[in-house]
Amino acid sequence: MAKKGGTLTDKQLMDGVEKGDIKPVYFLYGDEGYGLDLLSDFFETKVVPEENQPFDQTVVYGRDVRMSSVIDSAKQFPTFPTTTRRLILIKEAQGIEKDDLDLLPPYLEHPSTTSVIVFVFRMDEKEFNKKTSKVIKAVSAHGAVVAKNRPYEDKVAGWILNYTAGQGYKISLPSATLIAEALGNDTGKIANELSKVFITLPQGGVVTNEIIERNIGISKDYNVFELQKALGEKDVLKCNRIVNHFAANPKDNPIQMVLPNLYSYFIKVMIYQQLTDKSSHSVASALGINPYFIGDYKTAARNYSLPKMAAIIGYLKEADLKSKGMGNTGTITDGELIKELVFKILH
Repeated sequence: MAKKGGTLTDKQLMDGVEKGDIKPVYFLYGDEGYGLDLLSDFFETKVVPEENQPFDQTVVYGRDVRMSSVIDSAKQFPTFPTTTRRLILIKEAQGIEKDDLDLLPPYLEHPSTTSVIVFVFRMDEKEFNKKTSKVIKAVSAHGAVVAKNRPYEDKVAGWILNYTAGQGYKISLPSATLIAEALGNDTGKIANELSKVFITLPQGGVVTNEIIERNIGISKDYNVFELQKALGEKDVLKCNRIVNHFAANPKDNPIQMVLPNLYSYFIKVMIYQQLTDKSSHSVASALGINPYFIGDYKTAARNYSLPKMAAIIGYLKEADLKSKGMGNTGTITDGELIKELVFKILH
């Protein structure tokens, strides 16, 4: 549905608007609030001249508006000659009643050439398709659809690389991965944390691990990414140093974050062990990782047998249950659970 004709990337949308190729209607949707906010701000600043915005720009919320009033507003001409198009921006458009959206296709058969209606749906693709099933064909034919979803975990580091470059700075893949491992795929949170870094650097500066640790508080030496790498290499000394730090700083390295990351890591190692085609492209595709990190998985696969891997998955599930209070009298701390887990993995 949402992936048919009329679908644009956000760059295609922005380039088109900048060149004056503005559609009568846009559907923006997804679960990446940060990206949706950027596109909303873009429309608010680019369609109507700032001095005319109080008269020719309307911002409403889906729960507060009826489509009949939106369409009536779209049919009005701009107040000033310097305004080529009026803008009706509907935020939180998921609040519009589904049946009320049915008024949109008839309007789009002969849309106003001097108005643009922008809908912003904060919902995932499944819910969006369900919500717009009766109107999406007309929107795709006469307007444009843009999806802004949070990147998958294996794509977050790449997002950070592109975002940092777009802001005029540089960062290495390992440093981007360090941030991704610590902050997850909430791009708004990542952008906010990186802003703390950017203000300390000259334009074109490099975001290093040391700068990340100093400004964001993510340790380049004591994080789950370094722990899984040390486990893969069976570096007992480094593993012990990291888990001791985790135990001493439980708020910085909560077990609820450590265990899922280690589980995902070792599952990927198991997958690697069973691949028949171990070419870089095949491995990167099968594991959902950047080819840069294939060596880490190759090392771990060499250090752990398949039966041992199965046992490790069991250890991780056991630790997860204990961390949730099952089979744990309450006397074992999260730090002690992680220490016990790492000992079992290594021995």
